[in-house]
Amino acid sequence: MPPRQPLRRKPPDPARVQIDRVGSEGDGIARLPDGTPLYLPFTLPGESATARPLQPRGDGWHAHAEIIANPSDARVDPPCRHFGRCGGCVLQHWRDTDYRTWKAGLLAYALRQAGFTPPDPLPFVPGLPGERRRIDFAVRRSAGRIILGLHGQRSAEVIDLTDCLVLHPTLMALIAPLRTLLQPLKAIRREASVVINLLDSGPDMLLRTDAPLTLDDRTALTGFARAHRLPRVSHTEANDTPETIALLRPPTTTLSKTTVRPPPGTFLQATAEGERAIIEAVLNAMPSKITSKTRVAELYAGCGTLTFALAAHLRVAAFEGDSATIDALKQAINQGGLAGRIEVFQRDLARQPLSAKELQAFAAVVLDPPHNGAAAQIAQIAAAAVPTVIYVSCNPATLSRDASTLLGASYKLQAVTAIDQFLWSARLESVTIFRRG
Repeated sequence: MPPRQPLRRKPPDPARVQIDRVGSEGDGIARLPDGTPLYLPFTLPGESATARPLQPRGDGWHAHAEIIANPSDARVDPPCRHFGRCGGCVLQHWRDTDYRTWKAGLLAYALRQAGFTPPDPLPFVPGLPGERRRIDFAVRRSAGRIILGLHGQRSAEVIDLTDCLVLHPTLMALIAPLRTLLQPLKAIRREASVVINLLDSGPDMLLRTDAPLTLDDRTALTGFARAHRLPRVSHTEANDTPETIALLRPPTTTLSKTTVRPPPGTFLQATAEGERAIIEAVLNAMPSKITSKTRVAELYAGCGTLTFALAAHLRVAAFEGDSATIDALKQAINQGGLAGRIEVFQRDLARQPLSAKELQAFAAVVLDPPHNGAAAQIAQIAAAAVPTVIYVSCNPATLSRDASTLLGASYKLQAVTAIDQFLWSARLESVTIFRRG
């Protein structure tokens, strides 16, 4: 007997509602007369809307605003032609001052939920158009045509982009040539993706496909690298280890005066200005009394964005889980003559967090975890009573969860900075400093 399918809830009838606030995902939030929440994209606080509920979402309904009766004074014309379909930006229709206040408020709310009192006003580093130096394009082949762009909001549909206002001009200039390159590739049957990091040596491209490359594909990729001065083009099928297809010059970038050769598709901070702001906030948080023997633990070190900046002032024990990233970090350390300042350890901190005993050797811990935070590791940090904890976060919700653990271990909030690396989105970077005692 086949399993019973869960009953689908029938959407409520359309209703006139008042937008109370913008939620953490960038949608306006209203309530039906019975108190059920509605989440309405592209609406703003104070507006009235005729809302049509579409599908269940959490404890309420994702809805479409069919009519906005009284547009907010803070509503502006979105500058991008793709806004409303492309899911990359969700808040271009909001006046800059209000948008930035809301975004800083996401971080302030997260810290209050954890039990801390954030500063008012909260320091905020704004993002600007044309700064984004990393992009992960989605690719679909549909009716024989290549679609290249980003996913629609809450959708698997790929929105075909002609331009992107948040992208660095060097990356935006590659959109049209990329579409021409990808159209004849046999390695793309139904879908693919293209990750590009703008390094100091130029755009470094990783192509992921759902079929193997042919000889003609390889020739085309090499020609593209030459024509557009890409230092490296790499390829992977089904997320296997990337293969270098074209290497015209070393793919390098400089992190705090140290030259690094990142692996294909690696994580780098989204903007150069955001990277500078993060480094400045982290260095300002270092313990006041530093000697030649002072050691800090850097967790989720990546390619060394913070490692090399820290090593200019004290000794660093850097922990990272990805083997290719570890290799790049070690190579940069050796070539930079920094082996006496930096120790590198490969460790999956989600599965094997540093123990409280291991952490007691450090004057401070700097951590930059992924979007899901560092729940297992933060418990060990709290148990070790490390004097200073510097938390670099890309997710206010998981920062709030982890910060509450530090509150329970008698840590106090010393400073916090919001850094908007993800302009017009609901994502937010931050650096938060906690001290004990």
